[in-house]
Amino acid sequence: MNRVKHLFDKKDRDILNVYFTAGHPQLDDTVDIIRQLSHEGVDLVEVGMPYSDPLADGKTIQNSSQKALENGMKLDILFAQIKEAREYTNIPIILMGYYNQMIQYGEAAFLEKAKEVGVDGMIIPDLPMEIYVQAYRNLFEELGLTISFLITPETSEERIRQADKLSSGFIYVVSKSSITGTSGAISGEQEEYFNRLEAMNLDSPTLIGFGIYDQSGYNTACRHANGAIIGSAFIRALESDGKLSDKIVSFLSGIR
Repeated sequence: MNRVKHLFDKKDRDILNVYFTAGHPQLDDTVDIIRQLSHEGVDLVEVGMPYSDPLADGKTIQNSSQKALENGMKLDILFAQIKEAREYTNIPIILMGYYNQMIQYGEAAFLEKAKEVGVDGMIIPDLPMEIYVQAYRNLFEELGLTISFLITPETSEERIRQADKLSSGFIYVVSKSSITGTSGAISGEQEEYFNRLEAMNLDSPTLIGFGIYDQSGYNTACRHANGAIIGSAFIRALESDGKLSDKIVSFLSGIR
């Protein structure tokens, strides 16, 4: 069974999905970060594919992506790193990136290579659901790869239902209408949005991301969804001084 699906089958609460950009802070850190996250009990690892124009990402992730590209990160290097990481861990791994990256690599070749090295699923924020259905759903299903679509506070109920129907991994609940990396306590308006989603009784698991950076935010997300996604705050922790493993342990101890 696909590792993402297996995760949600065995655990439906308090899931922690941690995002980082492959090849950052150093080109060869990817495997060590995945191994350490797995060792510390993170449930799901979301690996960002560095891209020159990351539309949904804030300054922190944009800068990490630029640094990774300067370090020499390319998709073939990332695939080799994930293959190596699979020698040490069975943690679910999903790739987050952009439609143009798939196209440039060759869509079928990209998905087949991802499956070959041990990737379990994809988040492609700018891949329209209609194009996914027309061009890629069959291939995703044949390869056993999940896909997770994003919804925002402005997403209509009809589109939310469509995302629910098509997401084979989980629904990525964007907590606010902004780019990643924003901070501040979760507002009453956001809680109303989360409550509205809960009342819809969606079939897919939900993970809340964007602006989740501390224990309070994580706990709030877990009250309203199956878990939370933390990215920018983790990247900032990786950029601090100290040994890589110590920084990861320290950060996670402050979340759970």
